[in-house]
Amino acid sequence: MPKFNLDVPHTLSAEEAKSRLQRFSDSLQSKMQDQVKEMEQSWEGDALSFGFKTFGIKIQGRITVHDDRLAVEGDLPFSAMMFKGKIEGEINKELSRLVK
Repeated sequence: MPKFNLDVPHTLSAEEAKSRLQRFSDSLQSKMQDQVKEMEQSWEGDALSFGFKTFGIKIQGRITVHDDRLAVEGDLPFSAMMFKGKIEGEINKELSRLVK
């Protein structure tokens, strides 16, 4: 399965970044409620595993909180490869807003 990876820099403490990230799904769902369905999230240490459907395509990934950045990695179904840039861009935009 194809992968996506991106880093979102921040100047917050890791704890503050994690606290803000806990609101990730609420933020994403409220802003994109017509496009994002079946949002799931669970924490394991400093990593947030997430999943959601957009336009019928299941996106899954993990966001790891570091002292200076959020490291995002995930899997894309082959059917979503043509939208990889758009998906990464939207995730980057929403996370950047969240940690600023």
